[in-house]
Amino acid sequence: MTLNARHEQIVELVGERGFMTIEALTEHFNVTPQTIRRDLNTLDEAGRLRRYHGGAGLSASTRNLAYAERRIRNLDEKQRIAATIAERVPDNSSLFINIGTTTETIAKALLEKQGLTVITNNLHVASILCSRDDFTVIIAGGMVRNRDGGVIGEATEEFVRQFKVDIAIIGISGIDGDGDLLDFDYQEVRVAQAIIEHSRQVYLAADHTKFGRNAMIRLGHISQATHLFTDSRPHQRLSDTIAQAGVKLVIAN
Repeated sequence: MTLNARHEQIVELVGERGFMTIEALTEHFNVTPQTIRRDLNTLDEAGRLRRYHGGAGLSASTRNLAYAERRIRNLDEKQRIAATIAERVPDNSSLFINIGTTTETIAKALLEKQGLTVITNNLHVASILCSRDDFTVIIAGGMVRNRDGGVIGEATEEFVRQFKVDIAIIGISGIDGDGDLLDFDYQEVRVAQAIIEHSRQVYLAADHTKFGRNAMIRLGHISQATHLFTDSRPHQRLSDTIAQAGVKLVIAN
């Protein structure tokens, strides 16, 4: 079994049972306790579970990692996902792009395109894309969240509902094994839901650390996406859910 596969199974086991001891994980995977401790430390640092003395439990579902930390975490994976998405976005198309460090990375990749019209509630995305003279960049109105430049609130949601675009590019905080899309901020989720409803195609962007990650607000279901762009194949339960929903799984190399 590969390291990534073991990590995915650990996250899945912890998600199903709430807590797993080092002893139980050692026996399950037939590896040394030192190996499991390293695995748990890595997964804790990624925010995918919480490392406790003697084992691991569910990570906090009420608070996201700090923005500065999220910007640099899994950057290589985000860049590969971004490049793959940019290849699929036609020139002269209309886009929604929501809040998140993954979508900011995608915005940088989209600078290679031509003639895009982009509606966003992410000030960082707008700043990146407005450097192109042939792009039209539209900022949603609303309250600016100072910690990450996200624009949220009822006014933002109402603004989004004025449009119908070709593609929505959506970042997400977590994807549960049953396909539920999860996030941390209720107001942010309401805007993302409106974006999905008013888009012809929905490109969901999520690196492998989002699979099985806890967050307390339900945004929607994977079946609402037309494509899931990620860097490695999800664990079997989620892979089955994606296939049953008819979502196109695109793994960035």
